[in-house]
Amino acid sequence: MSAESNRLKLEAFNYKSWQLTERQICDIELLLNGAFAPISGFLTEEDYRSVLKTMRLKDGSLWPIPITLDVTHDFAKEISVGEKITLRDHEGFAIAVLSVRDIYNPDFNEEAQTVYGTTDETHPAVNYLMNHSNPVYLGGTLEEISLPHHYDYTENRHTPAELKTVFKEKGWNKIVAFQTRNPLHRAHVEMTMRASQDLNAKLLIHPVVGMTKPGDVDHYTRVRCYQHVLPKYPKNTAMMSLLPLAMRMGGPREALWHALIRKNFGCTHIVVGRDHAGPGNDKDGNPFYGPYAAQELLMKHQDEIGIEMVPFKFMVYLPQEDKYEAIDTIEKGTDFQTISGTELRELLDQGKGIPEWFTYKEVAQELESSRPPLTERGLTIFFTGLSGSGKSTLANGLLVKLLEDGSRPVTLLDGDIVRTHLSSELGFSKEHRSLNVQRIGFVASEITKNGGIAICAPIAPYTADRRVNRELINPLGGYIEIFVSTSLEKCEERDVKGLYALARKGVLKEFTGISDPYEAPEDAEIVVNSTGISPEVLVEDIFNQIKELGYL
Repeated sequence: MSAESNRLKLEAFNYKSWQLTERQICDIELLLNGAFAPISGFLTEEDYRSVLKTMRLKDGSLWPIPITLDVTHDFAKEISVGEKITLRDHEGFAIAVLSVRDIYNPDFNEEAQTVYGTTDETHPAVNYLMNHSNPVYLGGTLEEISLPHHYDYTENRHTPAELKTVFKEKGWNKIVAFQTRNPLHRAHVEMTMRASQDLNAKLLIHPVVGMTKPGDVDHYTRVRCYQHVLPKYPKNTAMMSLLPLAMRMGGPREALWHALIRKNFGCTHIVVGRDHAGPGNDKDGNPFYGPYAAQELLMKHQDEIGIEMVPFKFMVYLPQEDKYEAIDTIEKGTDFQTISGTELRELLDQGKGIPEWFTYKEVAQELESSRPPLTERGLTIFFTGLSGSGKSTLANGLLVKLLEDGSRPVTLLDGDIVRTHLSSELGFSKEHRSLNVQRIGFVASEITKNGGIAICAPIAPYTADRRVNRELINPLGGYIEIFVSTSLEKCEERDVKGLYALARKGVLKEFTGISDPYEAPEDAEIVVNSTGISPEVLVEDIFNQIKELGYL
């Protein structure tokens, strides 16, 4: 650490501190190391609004994605423009000092619509804005204390300056960047190898190892896959460097962003695919972006950026010739094979082997290890419903059935049990209910991560809390939400404790279903109604549905 950094670090103890979120840590690293040039700090309101409306900073520089520091109302009230604050990681290490130049309130609907073209929360970035972002933005300049610490794959991490030095030492003048957030298979190797050969250029495999799309393969597995693939390229034609980027999945705008970043790393070309950085389909099943929208937007601006776009060529396998070719170059009627991402996940979920024509043996082994078959994967079964709906009865019955099955260890996290042992100090305010449900989700995630089955049975009345738990657990194993849709009238009829009666009299405040809402799930994997059906029958039905989903 330099003398200047030490001085700043000592000064930073006197400033108010903000603990950075995962996305903010990704953003600040790329702000500090020059990957986000021409910006080097969090956007002021003037720059922010200019980016939203024009994809440019107020000085006219092209920049399509707003880079902002979101904080809570309470924190914003404590600081003022002109003040310095210390930005720290989750362990408390000081990363930088922010000189606050602006404090402002964004309109998340406006940001979602202008940047991502939608307010549909199926879009990962829109979901993040609406459900995870803090309501106040701080703009200002940064002074670096220390870049975020990384303990993994340190030999493959480079700043823009470091990577440019590597290129110079290697004698590389033309470099094609390949943006990826997925493992590479034979088709990707063929495509990138031919692209670089056609251009007489070298290849930079530049995978994103920050935040990607929920459900993506974790970056540790992906990097191991890349390491297996690199030797498949001719000597001194390809290298890998890791990019700690928090992707937004912003389609065309994100393609421009990726190009600007790769230009800062010294690349002369970038491969852009169909629906580049697209998040898939919206809630109605329609693509968020057109298939060529990203390519078209980058083509429009590539001269200004100073980097040339290389269209991604979709490669297919020709079994008769045992080779890959671009689909637009083969004759009509030619027999070919390919496997989509969805089909690959299905093969892994069902424990079927991945064909060698599709991927390398070493890559297949890594994927099979990280994503075991559903029958071997940890699982959370999350019951939700009104008090008296039958959740606890069904959860206890299912516990016995799963213990009888014996395929995995099973733990029951019933609402009353959790309230006694995990959340005894919590009340029943909206904030405390949310915290209780999220604590349950955290414990369930640990059980799931370690290959067990967690059965959860809180009321969990709020959609946002259930979504948080799903997002937390999904990358770690299976997640099945069971909505016990028993009517309020029936629940009141069953109320042996008299809680509903007390709530109707106003004795119990904020009681779910009476004075506080229950937000019924719209996307539960299993829906049951306990009215007029014996628990034994319902438990058997639930058990069989879990079987049909492939987990037993």
